[in-house]
Amino acid sequence: MSSFLKYLTAGCISWIVAATASINAAPPGFVEGHLKIVSPKEVELADGSPPATSAGNYAEYPLIIRSRDGQKEIARVTADGNGNYHVALPPGDYVLDVQGRAPGHVRAKPQQFTVVSKQTVRVDMDIDTGVR
Repeated sequence: MSSFLKYLTAGCISWIVAATASINAAPPGFVEGHLKIVSPKEVELADGSPPATSAGNYAEYPLIIRSRDGQKEIARVTADGNGNYHVALPPGDYVLDVQGRAPGHVRAKPQQFTVVSKQTVRVDMDIDTGVR
C-alpha cells in the first residue's frame, strides 16, 4: 500500500473516531445566576441622589468561567440589564470569577460549582466595586 493511502486511511479513521466521540458526548448542562453590584456606602451624585445600577454597570464586570484549577478560561458572560446570566457548559467542575478582581479593584469571592448534563446549577455573584 502506498504511503499516501496509509496516511489517508489513518486520517479517515481518526476523523471517524473523533466524530463518534462528539456524537456520544454528554449533553450540556447550564449555569445561571444573578450578579449583584454592591458598595458599603452608596456614592452620592452632585444632585444628592444615589446612582442607579444599570445595564451599563453590568457590562463593566464580565463574569469569567474557569476550569476548577483556575488555569484555563472556559467562557465569558455579561449579565443582562437585570443582572441575570445563563450559560450552557459541558458537564464538569468550574469556578465563576469576575474580570478585574484584584487588590484595590473589584472584590469578589470566586465560586466553585459543578455542571451536570441536562441540569441547571445556580451560582449568584456579589461584587464590591470598592467605590466609597
